[in-house]
Amino acid sequence: GGASGSKVLPCSPRPPPLHGSQISDYPITAVSDTLAEELGAFGADGKKGSGVMARRGSSHSKVTITVDEYSSNPTQAFTHYNINQSRFQPPHVHISKAGSFMVNIPESTFRYTARPSQHPRLRAVKSFRFRWFRFESTHERILVPSFTYFPERQDAAENRVEPIPYDAPKPASHTRFVCVSDTHSRTDGIQMPYGDVLLHTGDFTELGLPSEVKKFNDWLGGLPYEYKVVIAGNHELTFDKDFMADLVKQDYYRFPSVSKLRPEDFDNVQSLLTNCIYLQDSEITIKGFRIYGTPWTPWFNGWGFNLPRGQSLLDKWNQIPEDIDILMTHGPPLGFRDWVPKELQRVGCVELLNTVQRRVRPKLHVYGGIHEGYGLMTDGYTTFINSSTCTVSFQPTNPPIVFDLPNPGSS
Repeated sequence: GGASGSKVLPCSPRPPPLHGSQISDYPITAVSDTLAEELGAFGADGKKGSGVMARRGSSHSKVTITVDEYSSNPTQAFTHYNINQSRFQPPHVHISKAGSFMVNIPESTFRYTARPSQHPRLRAVKSFRFRWFRFESTHERILVPSFTYFPERQDAAENRVEPIPYDAPKPASHTRFVCVSDTHSRTDGIQMPYGDVLLHTGDFTELGLPSEVKKFNDWLGGLPYEYKVVIAGNHELTFDKDFMADLVKQDYYRFPSVSKLRPEDFDNVQSLLTNCIYLQDSEITIKGFRIYGTPWTPWFNGWGFNLPRGQSLLDKWNQIPEDIDILMTHGPPLGFRDWVPKELQRVGCVELLNTVQRRVRPKLHVYGGIHEGYGLMTDGYTTFINSSTCTVSFQPTNPPIVFDLPNPGSS
């Protein structure tokens, strides 16, 4: 069941299969998180490991990259994604089946300046969010991500979803959800539309100070929604008990106002949210809809609820039950409203993507975190909503996103 009242443009009825070294049969396994694990995929015996293989083609150190069927036609991939192939495949670079690795990566990311070396060598190059393999030899350099699945471009027509106008009548036997996120204590002046259930996916404060939480709770108390469901984000520092335990042990200059708090000031900070249902790795059933909320995000500058990519995050996602109707996370999955132009990167979580598409398959996946990614997408089954209210400049000008879902059991 898709959502009534929204316009979903044609696409496949089921998500396309994922490709790449991070994919395996159930249970889902994490992307290799250490260089040693990644290097283990490239055996000298020529056997394929983790879906990607490198082999020396000749004594002249020519390197061939062999990947799965998704990347079998580089030319078609470059054409499909409107990429200038000549910028990525200079004459001295030998690329075999590596074309679709390059999708969604700006041209400036790639440099093919050859460095003389006696033997080809494999180096892991860590960028802001992705780890790359760089194969270097006397004649060539090839950059390949350590995982090979790149979803469609954020603006691809087949992925677009049109939001429901605020004045559109709600269909019978439906529930209207109003989605906001990343309000950052800037709720004054936000025009809130009609709806039944409010979903707020975190960063409702700047630092999680008790005074900020009380202000947010007062705002919630003035809203007319029958149910209000809230999760924390990385800015709700005081909600992350492990983070606070570490913070109070040191004079941490980044968050002086939080560091000065006494434990009794924040031990029960969640109890200040009296006007909503607060979820933290937990679920609630509302009007027959199973809703699960979790605050964790990939590590970013040491904020709250940050975890390393890979197994640590996957352990959290594995707690999400199957058959959830609405999933609330603070951050996006890889490839769905997660593009950060300033960093020239997609920053979503690949483990979350796998969990959503391959196991949980909710009707709605609502999140925020990445202010630049505001908007809606679909993979043909799940509707992805980045409802960040604040822009990248922290102006609360992105309007709430409204969505209708048919009530469970309704015809």
